[in-house]
Amino acid sequence: MEDGTPLVVVDAANVVGSVPDGWWRDRRGAAERLRDRLAADGVPGRSGPVEIVLVVEGTARGVESVPGVRVESAPGSGDDHMVALVARAAGDRPVLVVTADRGLRRRVTELGAEVAGPRTVRPA
Repeated sequence: MEDGTPLVVVDAANVVGSVPDGWWRDRRGAAERLRDRLAADGVPGRSGPVEIVLVVEGTARGVESVPGVRVESAPGSGDDHMVALVARAAGDRPVLVVTADRGLRRRVTELGAEVAGPRTVRPA
């Protein structure tokens, strides 16, 4: 879906970690619950079709994609993988990165992406 459709890249580790609900006991399960919430609810405030990519890393690697959410397991740094996704899409379509990570926010805005905090997709 690269026909100008907005791309939403979600930093799974950062979003999951934004709410202290015991996610650390089951990181993979927490990423799956986030994936399922994104598939069901989409991205609030965004109208029309969007492509959602959930980037997982560490023990959450291997979470499967579902209709409406493509899951990508970062081979190394999740931040580096998200920056690469943004760089590939830059200029061709709007990109929103959902994270609170200051370093990642700086890197992706330098490439032209918008950023939003975790509460955009996971209310406290």
